[in-house]
Amino acid sequence: MPEKRDYYEVLGVQKGCSDDELKKAYRKLAKQYHPDLNPGDKEAETKFKEVNEAYEVLSDSDKRARYDQFGHAGVDPSYGAGAGGFGSAGGFGGFDDLGDIFDSFFGGGGFGFGGGTRTRNPNAAIRGNNIRATISLSFLEAAKGCKKTISFQRLERCESCSGSGAAKGSQPETCSECGGTGQVRVQQRTPFGVIQTTKTCTKCSGKGKVIKDPCKDCNGLGRVRHRRSLEVDIPAGIDHGQTFVLSGQGDHGINGGPSGDIEVTVSVRRDTLFERDGFDVYCEVPITFIQAVLGDEITVPTIDGKVKYTMPEGTQSGTRFRLRNKGIPYVNGRGRGDQYVTVSIEVPRNLNNRQKETLREFEKTTSDKNYEKRRGFFEKLKDALRGEEN
Repeated sequence: MPEKRDYYEVLGVQKGCSDDELKKAYRKLAKQYHPDLNPGDKEAETKFKEVNEAYEVLSDSDKRARYDQFGHAGVDPSYGAGAGGFGSAGGFGGFDDLGDIFDSFFGGGGFGFGGGTRTRNPNAAIRGNNIRATISLSFLEAAKGCKKTISFQRLERCESCSGSGAAKGSQPETCSECGGTGQVRVQQRTPFGVIQTTKTCTKCSGKGKVIKDPCKDCNGLGRVRHRRSLEVDIPAGIDHGQTFVLSGQGDHGINGGPSGDIEVTVSVRRDTLFERDGFDVYCEVPITFIQAVLGDEITVPTIDGKVKYTMPEGTQSGTRFRLRNKGIPYVNGRGRGDQYVTVSIEVPRNLNNRQKETLREFEKTTSDKNYEKRRGFFEKLKDALRGEEN
């Protein structure tokens, strides 16, 4: 089953928001993604369903309380359990699985589907939800790695009640209605006989326990939401859009379950000097006409700082040369890419009369042998004109 987004995140509201805030956010998003206003837009249709699902849960006080305590598993028992086509949300409404179907029609006991008594343990350990975060980096921070501090909100075990949800000096009591199983069996008479169905216990909302004196800090939920900051190491070489995981730093689990993770997605800002392609770096360096003609030692910027490069005489504009191992380091590996430097000849402007005259004198001393491209162009032009005459 695909990972669901946090319902509060879907609606763009904070946990603990009022019913009016919830309704206002829902109406705005429902109108934005309504299929009638987005004909043929599959993404809008998907978001519309997601918004409706989130509002259906959070607008119901009982479902909202279960969601706040148990996450998606509190309102959808099949979530994260690898549910197939015969789960509680499948095409056999009211039955948990094939065992319940045979239990109902044949009284249970021996069709190889669990013997007729299968209930979900309401006190089973549940893993905490993952948290998604985005971090913005400069080009050099992503290339060389760095330390960054991220800020996020997560559900943590309530310290006041140690996660039990009950006020100090009290404990949750086993539900007298379901005996702590979280589910009750209901019998119905039909033309096929008496059918048994398993339903969530309404007295304890499927938790198996009842809290008569709830903790005031967490309102009986056992977890509270806190804003936290965490310094993280950004691996050198990470690229825009890539995600790395901080294991065990997400929402705390329930009933002793493990914590979720934080999934950090990187956004890399454009750089004024460098561009990246894979692990290679590209940049452009302007040079003067004289440098191109006579050759020169030029200064080239790299992600490690400035380096010197000896450019041969007669270098043409657009020439590209390679600096080996001056590119991006391989993430979590050895080696790195290369840097490619393209030179562009800048034509001088705003010359005075003396400079212009000097260039004219220089031009008189040159011939076609000094300009290979120009000579080749006119030879091709002559051949083309002869062809037209013939």
